[in-house]
Amino acid sequence: MFLTCMETVTRELVSWMRGHESSVFSISVHASGRYAITTSSDTAQLWDLDTFQRKRKLNILQSVGIQKVFFLPLSNTILSCFKDNSIFAWECDTLVCKYQLPAPPESSSILYKVFAVTRDGRILAAGGKSNHLHLWCLEAKQLFRIIQMPTKVRAIRHLEFLPDSFDAGSNQVLGVLSQDGIMRFVNIQTCKLLFEIGSLDEGISSSAISPHGRYIASILENGSLNIYSVQTLTKEINKPPPPLVKVIEDLPKRKVNSGDLKMKVTSGRVQRPAKSRENKIQASILKQDLTGNFENKENEFSDGLNKKRLQILLKGYGEYPTKYRMFIWRSLLQLPENHTAFSNLIDKGIHVAFLNLQKKYPIKSRKLLRVLQRTLSALAHWSAIFSDTPYLPLLAFPFVKLFQNNQLICFEVVATLLINWCQHWFEYFPNPPINILSMIENVLAFHDKELLQHFINHDITSQLYAWPLLETVFSEVLTREEWLKLFDNVFSNHPSFLLMTVVAYNICSRAPLLNCNLKDDFEFFFHHRNNLDISAVIREVYRLMDTTPADIHPDSMLDVFVALTKGQYPVFNQYPKFIVDYQTQERERIRNDQLDSLRERQVVEDMQAEVDQQRVEDEGWYQTQELLRKAEETRREMLLQEEEKMIQQRQKLAAVKRELKVKEVHLQDAARRRLLQPQQDQREMELRRLDDEIERKNLSRNQEAIAKEMREDADAYKRKVDLEEHMFHRPIGTDQTQNQKTQKLIEENLAKAEQACLNTDWRIQALHKQRCDDLHRNECYQEVAKLLRKNRKKEMEVLNAVMEGEAKKWEEAEEKDFHLKSEKKAAALSDASRRWFLENETHDALENAQHPYHKVPRCQDEWVASSCLPRTSQLKDISEMESLTQISLNQRKTHWDTMEWDLMERVRNLRQRLATQARNRCQTPHLLAT
Repeated sequence: MFLTCMETVTRELVSWMRGHESSVFSISVHASGRYAITTSSDTAQLWDLDTFQRKRKLNILQSVGIQKVFFLPLSNTILSCFKDNSIFAWECDTLVCKYQLPAPPESSSILYKVFAVTRDGRILAAGGKSNHLHLWCLEAKQLFRIIQMPTKVRAIRHLEFLPDSFDAGSNQVLGVLSQDGIMRFVNIQTCKLLFEIGSLDEGISSSAISPHGRYIASILENGSLNIYSVQTLTKEINKPPPPLVKVIEDLPKRKVNSGDLKMKVTSGRVQRPAKSRENKIQASILKQDLTGNFENKENEFSDGLNKKRLQILLKGYGEYPTKYRMFIWRSLLQLPENHTAFSNLIDKGIHVAFLNLQKKYPIKSRKLLRVLQRTLSALAHWSAIFSDTPYLPLLAFPFVKLFQNNQLICFEVVATLLINWCQHWFEYFPNPPINILSMIENVLAFHDKELLQHFINHDITSQLYAWPLLETVFSEVLTREEWLKLFDNVFSNHPSFLLMTVVAYNICSRAPLLNCNLKDDFEFFFHHRNNLDISAVIREVYRLMDTTPADIHPDSMLDVFVALTKGQYPVFNQYPKFIVDYQTQERERIRNDQLDSLRERQVVEDMQAEVDQQRVEDEGWYQTQELLRKAEETRREMLLQEEEKMIQQRQKLAAVKRELKVKEVHLQDAARRRLLQPQQDQREMELRRLDDEIERKNLSRNQEAIAKEMREDADAYKRKVDLEEHMFHRPIGTDQTQNQKTQKLIEENLAKAEQACLNTDWRIQALHKQRCDDLHRNECYQEVAKLLRKNRKKEMEVLNAVMEGEAKKWEEAEEKDFHLKSEKKAAALSDASRRWFLENETHDALENAQHPYHKVPRCQDEWVASSCLPRTSQLKDISEMESLTQISLNQRKTHWDTMEWDLMERVRNLRQRLATQARNRCQTPHLLAT
């Protein structure tokens, strides 16, 4: 829950006040207007209305509860009433408990619900769900009366005292609103029912009485609003007493009848009533009273107060009572309270002269600043001189601070002060009032020549020792209490009293002033508070008022007090009008120049604002572009990162594929080995059998050749031809055998490759079937996918291993091929050597056949000699054999190159087929996993 504080004139929101958790049902404001108490069912909070901040908070037990917390009128006491009928009184400043009211008697114990206090704060009325009213005397702190309402009253809903201007706040009439909707007004002293408002048909829901007790506003239960005149309601009660003078009327004239003409005339003396002495004395007394009333008419106020009596009271106590001071001041100044005229002045708004008042007079309280600004503006609208008076804020500030909660009274007090106590102040405007300062200097010269001579010796004029006190009305040199005490006397005496106060202040401060020799010291003294007894100053003022000669006394030069007129305020023109008009014109000209300057400055500022706006927009555009560029770079980096991630994923996928291929190759290799191992064993056995058969055939061929050579030694030519044919066909047979072996090896490799292809196709079909089966098993899809990833990785490793093994195998095949070529060359050399050996043996055999006796050499020299003999035919045969051997070797080399080329082509084709099949197998599991 929160409270809102609104400005009544401008209808603007001033502040929010938060702190209550439940609804607020009571608000009480202090008489000074500085503090306020808000009450809810669980707490009461004290607020400072200058700062709108919470000062204190009253916390209670939930079981007790608060009925009402409020300020007592014209005092600093807070009264708190709780639901258990306990009533406490607290000091506002210190919040110390002053007292507690005792419990009411058990015979008339009621639960208090509603409360009312008289304007003087002495009597508290309390009521509740009963027809009894309790009246408490707060001074004696005891219950002094119990009033029993009529039997129709069963509960009391509202209590309120009826104010009276002649009872000095001790209200005697109490309004009691009961449950039947009728508000009865009773006299608490005589306990008599005076009058009542409302009825059973038109019951009253709530009611309020005006501050002066003239009207009563009531809201009825049907929603209508009735306003009653208290004067009309109390007409019968306040009848004046019967007049002392009675008028005897003549008897009505009677018509003379004919019968009346006849009468009996009797002689005698006419008797007249003799004058009574008592009547004579009464007449003289009445005449004397009328004369006395006429003489005291000017000392009697409309509210019943008497100025002479107030002055006697003031001289006796030195000041007025705090709780009645504002009431007495309003009576002494005879304020008219012209609401309409004041509203017209306020409606004109803040005067241009005080628009920047806060710059010259920085006031902490915003509320006080607003009130001061409005009061000064109202004065300036009332009279043009006050808009140019530089010391007007200083003069009005203490009154604004004192009456900040009632701006009308504040304005009228300041206006009354200006009319009466500031007479002749503006005749030398804009200079200080030289005539007034001369009066003060003359009085000071008469009563204290030494002090005046001290001022003259140090070049201190009345503008320094008198004018600062007047323009601030002593607010700078006195405390709040001293200032109030002083103005109790100022407002109760002639306007010259204020001027005499200036003289008395200097005389009472003569000791420190005589010790001052510097001008700065004098200035400081008259602008700051000093250790001075204000009571002594006031006594000195009265002495000066009585002892000052008439020729220099200010009262002979100042007019008597004149109150503000009622309805409209008087015209104030006691100032040199031409100077004020000239200053007004100059100020208007300066204001126009300033407006022109402000307009030009505004144009420049607008242009500068446009430039700044354009610069800001450009900077914003550049910043936007920079942000876009950074965003683009960020997006590019994100794309690069995504591409890197994709590359990494592809690399991982490729690794998984390689692993799967390796694993597949391992599996295929294992299957191939299992399938080809029996075939390899069978072919090895066949090869061994063929080798044995070849060896046997070679042996038989050798034996046959030797036999043919032994049997056909006669026919050389035939042997030569056979030998040539044998020598020619033997390499060819050897080459054919070797070619057959190579062809068999190639065919075996080709068969292996084809078998590998068949195995691969079989594996692909099996894998495809497995993937098709996996599609039907959706429940274990994730697990199979994980296994597939692991399998792919391992297969890639196997594939890499197989590829490496294949490369090693091909390298080994190339090495074996080279070794085969070397072996062939060695075999060719061996064949040549063997042929040469056979030729030698054949030659020897032929020679031995031709020369049988030389069959066995006799000695070693014979062998040498025989070997050293030239043999043309032998050499010829050897050259022919070498040529034949060379031709055979070239043919076999060409044949081998052709076979090697064909083998390489077949191997290349096989590799391409294996790579294609491997890619297909890698793509197939990836698609199945997807």
